[in-house]
Amino acid sequence: MAEKSRKVGGSAGNRGKGRKKGVPNKFTGTLKEMILNALEGAHEGGGIEYLKGQAKDNPAAFLSLVGKVLPMTVAGDPENPLKTVTVVELVAPGHRESSD
Repeated sequence: MAEKSRKVGGSAGNRGKGRKKGVPNKFTGTLKEMILNALEGAHEGGGIEYLKGQAKDNPAAFLSLVGKVLPMTVAGDPENPLKTVTVVELVAPGHRESSD
């Protein structure tokens, strides 16, 4: 029987040589620190006052930022789970509700 040959080239020799899962990119961490330092020095009242001003002056950009920092998943309290209520309403054809 012939032996199976191993793939020798391309990406075969680089498997497993990347960063371990969960280790942040150094550049990303440095950039984040620079941005936070700039935010803190951007206004007399500090970063919070600056962000309040941006929320008023540029609400679309501010809300985009909020969307990026909110968690992607919402975890409920296992002791008090969220409850869903579904209401199904049957309406006869041609029936309209009166607007008082």
